[in-house]
Amino acid sequence: MKPNSILIVGCGDIGIRMGAILGQRGYAMAGACRDPGKLPVVFEGYSADYCEQGSLEFIESAAPDYVIATFKPAGFSPEGYQRGFIGAVQNLLSGLGSHRPKLILMVSSTRVFAEQGGGPVDEDSPLADQGFAATAIVEAEQLLLASTHNCCLVRFGGIYGDPNGRLLSKIASGELCAEQPLQYGNRIHRDDCAGFLAHLLEMNEGQRHSVYIGVDSDPAPRYETESWLAGQMDVAIKPSNEHVAVRGTGHKRCGNKRLLDSGYQLRYPSYKDGYRAVLDARA
Repeated sequence: MKPNSILIVGCGDIGIRMGAILGQRGYAMAGACRDPGKLPVVFEGYSADYCEQGSLEFIESAAPDYVIATFKPAGFSPEGYQRGFIGAVQNLLSGLGSHRPKLILMVSSTRVFAEQGGGPVDEDSPLADQGFAATAIVEAEQLLLASTHNCCLVRFGGIYGDPNGRLLSKIASGELCAEQPLQYGNRIHRDDCAGFLAHLLEMNEGQRHSVYIGVDSDPAPRYETESWLAGQMDVAIKPSNEHVAVRGTGHKRCGNKRLLDSGYQLRYPSYKDGYRAVLDARA
């Protein structure tokens, strides 16, 4: 690959958005995914399923300067999370062979934190030791951190930004989560996901931490968020939806001080800023 080359493994929506940013800055973009024909022309495409052993062996000879790993579970099951994260990291490390990129950025999740009762969380907070999804991601993170590579993890909260996303569709039908018990949500607009990853890639190595939380500055209660969205969408709420439960087994309030201290300026500092833009696109 060319100088200043970037390979995005599992290149989907966030990777394509990174390509739009970094391609304009002179980086040579490449994406590895199951159907590289769907990638924009700015990308050199590689056909690969990172869950399959041996699928990433091309990386050693391609020798990208930077690797961004955007993994997802292969299914919502213990096996699916093991293949989609633990197996994926093992395949990535194997595929790198003797090549040492300047940086590996791995997209992770705030799911990894042990906090379940709405307490504050930062990058040094305890990690989960139960739950198949969280523990699989934690193990994948540790595999990468324990490798000989220069790497950085970004634990993103709930990524939003799709005008046809599930939450907006649910609210459009008149459904809201229950007001009680209180459940905090942590979010980040997909444009800020791509923007922050690009920012980290271009930071000086000595200034970059090994772990970041990627969320906006407004960890608001989910009922508050959904009620505000319903008002913005002028939706009449069904009386029965006071009984609609909040999905998930716990909640937390994730802080983004380290993100802000890095010098990155959020395009959408709160859910109101971000969802206004999403609703404008939806109109």
